[in-house]
Amino acid sequence: MTLAIDLNADMGESFGPWPMGNDAALLKIISSANIACGFHAGDPDHMARVMRLAVESGVGIGAHPGLMDLQGFGRRRMQVPNETLGNWVRYQLGAARAMAASVGGKVRHLKLHGALGNMTSEDETMARACYEAALDVDPDLTIMVIAATAQQRAAEKLGCAFAAEVFADRAYNDDATLVDRSRPGAVIHDAAFGAERIVKMVKAGAILCDSGKQIPTRIDTICVHGDNAEAVALSTAVRRALEDAGIAVRPI
Repeated sequence: MTLAIDLNADMGESFGPWPMGNDAALLKIISSANIACGFHAGDPDHMARVMRLAVESGVGIGAHPGLMDLQGFGRRRMQVPNETLGNWVRYQLGAARAMAASVGGKVRHLKLHGALGNMTSEDETMARACYEAALDVDPDLTIMVIAATAQQRAAEKLGCAFAAEVFADRAYNDDATLVDRSRPGAVIHDAAFGAERIVKMVKAGAILCDSGKQIPTRIDTICVHGDNAEAVALSTAVRRALEDAGIAVRPI
């Protein structure tokens, strides 16, 4: 049986005249797209354009809701009641579903962005609030979780469909959370190193931490951040390395 895995990227993060990332190029490489919903980045025009390209490319469409923080790109932690976070997720998912339908597509999965993703990887109650909100809108949605964190524990207890994600371009702490972006080496820019590392993770069925620690985990999908300047080179290298290792790239 051929081992298969999903390769995803965060995208649709351009806003008005300000471009962010090379979505068109990435959509030729990846199998699933996490598309910004307007709170941390993106706008209706860019959502429609990227979703249309995803449909044309046969790439799975996912909603990528974040905190209401355009200026900080959704990467600043905010103190927000869980009820409000749930409503923010419902609102953004609703917009994504409407826009996808307008271009002949469908939102198949949801992945939390930035600080919201990091906070929910540490706080199971917060993760559950966000995921329950999304599943209220679409019970059949697949939830993309940061593998081996509170996000995954929340999804498992909810009994929903989920995909466990590891990152090709981020360093890991010993608890499977991501190294803070303010620290040196937190973001991986070397495409060859990132590709080699991710193949090792998939084969080992484990997260490889900066310390050398290995955390056994289910791995369903691999992420490359679209705003990384090396995103196209890194995703190309990762896909080639996976296929060279006999691992097929397929949507979740």
